[in-house]
Amino acid sequence: MHRLALASLFLIPLAATLACGGDPVPSEPADLVLLGGRVITLDADSRVAEALAVRGAHVAAVGSDAEIEALASPATRRIDLAGRAVTPGLMDAHVHFASGGQSMLYTLDLSYPNVESIAEVQAAVAGQAERLGDGEWVRGRGWDEGKLAELRYILASDLDEVVPDRPVWLSHTMGHYGVANSLALDMAGITADTPDPPGGTIDRDADGRPTGVLKESAQGLVSRLIPGLGPEEQRAGIRALADAFNAECMTGGKDPGIGPRVWEAYRDVQEAGDLSVRIFALWRGRNGTIDEVRGYADSLATFTRPHESTGDDHLIAGGVKLYIDGSGGARTAWLYEDWNRDHTDTDTGNRGYPTMDPDELRRRFHAYHDAGLHVSIHSIGDRAIDWTVDSFREALEATPTRGLRHGIIHSNIPTDRALDLMAELQRDWETGYPEPSPTFIWWIGDTYAGNFGPERALRLNPFRSFRERGMIWASGSDYSVTPFPARYGVWASVARQPLLGVYGEQPYGTAESVDVETALRSFTTWVAHQMFLEDKVGTIEPGKYADLAVWDRDPLTVPTEELRDMSCEMTVFNGDVVYERAGG
Repeated sequence: MHRLALASLFLIPLAATLACGGDPVPSEPADLVLLGGRVITLDADSRVAEALAVRGAHVAAVGSDAEIEALASPATRRIDLAGRAVTPGLMDAHVHFASGGQSMLYTLDLSYPNVESIAEVQAAVAGQAERLGDGEWVRGRGWDEGKLAELRYILASDLDEVVPDRPVWLSHTMGHYGVANSLALDMAGITADTPDPPGGTIDRDADGRPTGVLKESAQGLVSRLIPGLGPEEQRAGIRALADAFNAECMTGGKDPGIGPRVWEAYRDVQEAGDLSVRIFALWRGRNGTIDEVRGYADSLATFTRPHESTGDDHLIAGGVKLYIDGSGGARTAWLYEDWNRDHTDTDTGNRGYPTMDPDELRRRFHAYHDAGLHVSIHSIGDRAIDWTVDSFREALEATPTRGLRHGIIHSNIPTDRALDLMAELQRDWETGYPEPSPTFIWWIGDTYAGNFGPERALRLNPFRSFRERGMIWASGSDYSVTPFPARYGVWASVARQPLLGVYGEQPYGTAESVDVETALRSFTTWVAHQMFLEDKVGTIEPGKYADLAVWDRDPLTVPTEELRDMSCEMTVFNGDVVYERAGG
């Protein structure tokens, strides 16, 4: 790293006046200065400074304490960093922000360590049922069999023991499967004779009877019966998660698969002055005939063109999200070889499946691409990832369009062929960018290790292979699949350790680890790129928005194990301090 010398002070003219030598000289004082720390700019030269100044919504200068102090006035707020580190505000390339905020407020939390056994799940569900009105559904989320003492699915029979008289639906932490009690199954008309829906699985016991576990599209048989939340609950969820993001030094995210009502909720929160993060929203894909999809794509393209304009840089209609496969937890992601069970056993005959006919989905993707829309496609399995990058290449051959930055969501276990093609697409077309979730290795890493097996696990999140090919990627949490604090993802990118170590402390190895600075870039600079905001946020440089994170320690120098324990001391968004730790 290179410390900024006095002569390398970076400034922007706050009222556009110039000194005789041509150096910009601010004619107005800074509103905020941060002094006496380590300002990790993450600029192209990896420079580290002592201090920075903010004027209005933007970074005005980065330099030494003396240089920045000279830009202050009696009215300027001064922050003594006392050696603490400043980074760009961290961002999340894949966060179900609106729905995650609602879940945080209104859904029973069954995540670890709240529950660690089937009995504790039963107790939590029974307690929730007692608090609800007559006939209300018990809705829960966050359970993971890999964190339960029994290492098995929750079943309808488990739920029937404690809540037989009201419907129950508990979504798995990955969101790709869940479990219903028998009453909810009856309400949905699910019996032993019910066929699996296209793109879904009804889990059954040895006698063919539904166990209560529903995967992928089969979840909709029950979830469509659950009353939805209203506009105020949507707005409250967005506000709550924005505040929670700020408390973790986070200032932006890419929310995939929203609809018009969620967009309106975002606009309402923004207009009320409560949206203290930048949101880049992806619309959900449309079902229907290919002509209907083309019409939908053309309508979105009239206002969803971030490669041309990101509007106010605050709430951005960004593109479209599609799915080609399912989940590593449900063993529904699309693979070339059979899934594993319990790490070394084989789930014989199960290689997952595409969510719909791949040829039809490819036609739909081409429609969005041809309309000039940015598209990110959920692709977990190696066969699914090959399909996605091949689809990108085919679309570009038919309609050459540089700069749409199509993304590969999760991109868990790409083949070498896929990696090479991603590198080619990034270099030649500015597209084909992985949008992985480093925290999968940690938070759901025990379940994943059991399902991917010892060989495939070593290929999960191949970040070093990305860098060896000159690629960039944008990291996310997939919240509420994993916890959203980006510090966990930074740590997981380096450490590659699962939460509990059910199949050993290092089933993923460390060959694909990266250094801390690279991990930070994947949550800042490169997320900004995938939000089409790299000229405006993602590094600390004059002229960019002042989206800043102040930490209690320096991520570039602390031991790896301390990265996930970093504490956010202050968050600045658009030049305003939106979070300060009490007593900090």
